[in-house]
Amino acid sequence: MEQDALRAGVAPGGLLSTAEVRILICYILSTAQEPVPGKRLAELLHYEGLANYFEVEEGIHALLEQRQISAADEPDAYCITPSGRDAAETLRTSLPFTVREKAYQAAARMLARRRHERETKIEILPQGAGRLISCAVNEGDRELMTIRLYVADEGQAQMIRDRFLEDPSGIYADVLERMTGSTMHRPDPKADKPAPDADEI
Repeated sequence: MEQDALRAGVAPGGLLSTAEVRILICYILSTAQEPVPGKRLAELLHYEGLANYFEVEEGIHALLEQRQISAADEPDAYCITPSGRDAAETLRTSLPFTVREKAYQAAARMLARRRHERETKIEILPQGAGRLISCAVNEGDRELMTIRLYVADEGQAQMIRDRFLEDPSGIYADVLERMTGSTMHRPDPKADKPAPDADEI
């Protein structure tokens, strides 16, 4: 009999069976083009109401033991194995389409933000009664732009940090346009990874 998953934090329409949670993990890893961090994946699926946090963590551990996923070179990150990819391809249609689509889009945003975190350097320092936030856009070892702003408090600094991480390349293009007076092609932050066709989701 199919084992019931933990229900805490799962929204209506989310996954309530252990087997489905594990299929979803394999599906996300099979569509990703890079290692996926386990803790962030568990937080993401819990935040989206798709699966219970602890059930996702347990699913990752079980899939590792079954060799359907493998540990990546970086800490707490995982890749799909050939057997896991086969399972995801065979069983993905057993998941509701809305769950697959929502999970895919959320994971794509999470991985894009993770790449942005690697490509930027952000520091928040106390400055009198407020905060000084420094946001730098890098390309490899080259620093393309640094913006420093004085803000009233930590809340404003964190809000700027989050907005900057959403689309650092777009902010760089905006500043360059303002400074040069010329229009540039602005990268779409949602296009970091192309979405699969509907029948692939």
